[in-house]
Amino acid sequence: MSVASFAAVAPDRLAVVTGAAGGIGLAAARTFAEVGMRVVLVDRPGEALDEAIASIHGATALPADVADRATMDALARTVAEHHGPVSVLMNNAGIGAGGDVFEDAAAWDEVLGVNLFGVLNGVQAFVPAMIDADAPALIINTGSKQGITQPPGNTAYNVSKASVKALTEGLAYTLRERTGDRVSAHLLVPGFTWTGMTASRLSEKPAAAWTPEQVVTLMMERLARGDFYILCPDNETTLEQDAKRIAWAAGDLIENRPALSRWHPAWKDAFARFVQD
Repeated sequence: MSVASFAAVAPDRLAVVTGAAGGIGLAAARTFAEVGMRVVLVDRPGEALDEAIASIHGATALPADVADRATMDALARTVAEHHGPVSVLMNNAGIGAGGDVFEDAAAWDEVLGVNLFGVLNGVQAFVPAMIDADAPALIINTGSKQGITQPPGNTAYNVSKASVKALTEGLAYTLRERTGDRVSAHLLVPGFTWTGMTASRLSEKPAAAWTPEQVVTLMMERLARGDFYILCPDNETTLEQDAKRIAWAAGDLIENRPALSRWHPAWKDAFARFVQD
């Protein structure tokens, strides 16, 4: 697998990170800055963004709502005019709310607006210029294991992250057809990570959770290797366990089991045996 686009991660090149006021986005922005990149932090305005920009010397903060297409188009123009071509785009902004199928429509609109259309808006606003720049570039979209295995409980979030997976796979194909290996797309799939979303539910970091810095360290290693799927373990779940859960989820369709059979009373024992074998 080619790693040509990783040349985009280099001193004086520009990285744009959404959802950069905390969590994985902030850890990524700091890492890009540490390798000498110029960094633009994008997030909703507020104290968190102010504190984030103060912690990264030389970085720029541009408040924006990624769910608003016109705002993202204007943001891309501002970045191009004042900072130059983008080498790394990380569409990371996300929220955990949403709920199940019959949750209030406004909750669905919000989670899909940020988690799915925020990514699409970022891609459509920034990536055409990255293609035309005739230089190495890469795009990182933050997905979730929930978008692959679909655990019940928050269907809106699952739908948004499953859509990000499909969007990023399609983007990777299009970039490969248009640019060869010069511009590439990558899907970051974090495990259980201590971020603002988990902190809102828990008072302190669980032992099972990775830190955002651990996720970004692995992300950089896998980007350098040229991997498209950047699947992260955590302190509770190994990559081997993830592989079995993903394989079982795919088996629902292949074997025509009930939907989400991993949680079905008639199949949960079979799933347990599958994981143990």
